[in-house]
Amino acid sequence: MLLKTQVIEQLYSTQLIVAALNEEQGIGPTLTDYIDQLGIMKVLVIDGKSKDRTVEIAKNLGAEIEFQDGKGKGNAIAKALANLDPEIKYIILTDADYTYPAKYVPKMIEVLENNPEVGMVCGNRFSGNAESKAVIKSFYLGNKILSFSHGLFNGVSLVDPLTGLRVIRTKALKNSIIKSQGFDIEVELNHQIKKKGYKIVEVPIGYRKRLGEKKLKIRDGITILKRILSEILR
Repeated sequence: MLLKTQVIEQLYSTQLIVAALNEEQGIGPTLTDYIDQLGIMKVLVIDGKSKDRTVEIAKNLGAEIEFQDGKGKGNAIAKALANLDPEIKYIILTDADYTYPAKYVPKMIEVLENNPEVGMVCGNRFSGNAESKAVIKSFYLGNKILSFSHGLFNGVSLVDPLTGLRVIRTKALKNSIIKSQGFDIEVELNHQIKKKGYKIVEVPIGYRKRLGEKKLKIRDGITILKRILSEILR
């Protein structure tokens, strides 16, 4: 087990990446939570040309800002990953809507530190710790269907393959080419890490009701399913 001081040391070589689009309600509480809980850490917000105060709030909290070239969460994360500092050991991916508590990240880093064969640690929202209003029935059922398809076609068996909270070993993404433009990015990351020969581990996390307007639509589920199927050919 890592000492707290050892975990803090790892945060010197850890970067938080947050994709955001019109998230002025959530971006402040999200970044504050991660900065307060984790302390020393580089913070990068990839903004999709927000029309509200998202960028202003993130800048005031000390985040570095990059603007994505295209549209969608996948496009934003792809830009961030393509320009990673080689000195960064781990990257943390989280959403800008305050749904993923930062307090679980030290445990996720500890798993990576103790297990070099693990390339990514994912937060499992369906572990029983989620707020009652955070996971609606249709969302849960949709995730179950996609989770089954993900394991069947891609050979990556995860309870929560679409989670937005991940800690990834940077070298596990070396030379990876990200094609996803939208919410299918999580599926592609799962496949990329598995393809590199690394294991993926899930840890139970809490999950909060989002702040701001929900962006995930039913049509995004179709895009995710298409990505699951297309990864068979890569």
